[in-house]
Amino acid sequence: MEFEIQALRLAGLVLLAGALACPIGWQRHLAGRPAGVRTHALVSMAACMFTLAGVYGFGGPTEARDPTRIAAQVVTGIGFLGAGTIFRARDTIRGLTTAATIWFAAAQGLLVAAGLPLVAALSTVLAFIVLMAAGRIEEIGPGDGD
Repeated sequence: MEFEIQALRLAGLVLLAGALACPIGWQRHLAGRPAGVRTHALVSMAACMFTLAGVYGFGGPTEARDPTRIAAQVVTGIGFLGAGTIFRARDTIRGLTTAATIWFAAAQGLLVAAGLPLVAALSTVLAFIVLMAAGRIEEIGPGDGD
């Protein structure tokens, strides 16, 4: 019975990670960018799952674990994924913000799995405000924005 409760709690963390990424993905969708709600939710959930696997999934109960190794690999792996969203055409570079939001979604998942869901939730609010407000500010000033 205890195992099932633990499994449900961990699955709830994965669900929370995905839910927190949805507003960021929705903003990217509204901005007409290719990585939307599904991509952001899946990246956040996967980062959470990898972290949980690093904490709970390997070795016996007395084995030493180092979940920071998983976190480091998530950071670099998602950086590679995000780099694929960046395009350069003549004098403009497109996709930097989308790459950053994909990286942010991974960080959300890591935070949730690390037991910091409130930090992840507050960070989501801050990121959403930055995306919405900065977009409007960039429309006023010179430059392309992203």
